[in-house]
Amino acid sequence: MSAIAYLFNPPAVPSLPVRGRSERLPVQRLFFVGRNYHAHAVEMGRPVDKSVEVPFYFTKSPSTLVESGATVAYPPGTRDFQHEMELVLAIGAPGFRVTQADAAALVVGYACGLDMTRRDLQLAARDKGRPWDLGKDVEGSSVVSEIVPMPGRVLASGALSLRVNGQVRQQSDLGKLIWNIPELIADLSQYYHLQPGDLIFTGTPEGVGPVQPGDRIDGEIEGVGSIVLHVGAAE
Repeated sequence: MSAIAYLFNPPAVPSLPVRGRSERLPVQRLFFVGRNYHAHAVEMGRPVDKSVEVPFYFTKSPSTLVESGATVAYPPGTRDFQHEMELVLAIGAPGFRVTQADAAALVVGYACGLDMTRRDLQLAARDKGRPWDLGKDVEGSSVVSEIVPMPGRVLASGALSLRVNGQVRQQSDLGKLIWNIPELIADLSQYYHLQPGDLIFTGTPEGVGPVQPGDRIDGEIEGVGSIVLHVGAAE
């Protein structure tokens, strides 16, 4: 069988380093959970009542993925580029319509993540009932640290924090997630055939805020690791 010929070279497969391994984790899809900490939901003006609501999600292109330590240009079209620190869950086995009891079997590891957001564009779209793509699906906006292998393990607690230029902006604990990891995997798998390499950003706590060109962002999650991002000059 002859090789497929393309008009131009296709992009490389997005991937992330894995702690203790020479192989990298190929990234399939990027899922993001919206409003999964009560205090953040309140600061965004949309409190969550878990008794009557279900999780909601948005996606980003894998081409937005960048590794910890990178410098990302301040993006065009915004005056309010904001940080959101999150735990990232890496899927390592296929799953469809899994139960919460079986959800842990899909976990291959975790990482620290930043969901960088053009907040002014996101809120303008939200208030008009439009998709969030211009606010969220931003080039260089999905920042992820190395994957820490934890096959089958569910993280139920752990301190999370983020600093901008050394000043603490976000501080919380994974135990405050509204929907925990088994609940998220089970719910998302009702709508998608989850695949190895899918990443789930599990939501951000309160304290999100703007960054400026020249800023340095540092984040940590207890038991997982750390993440760094440099904000470059505006394009």
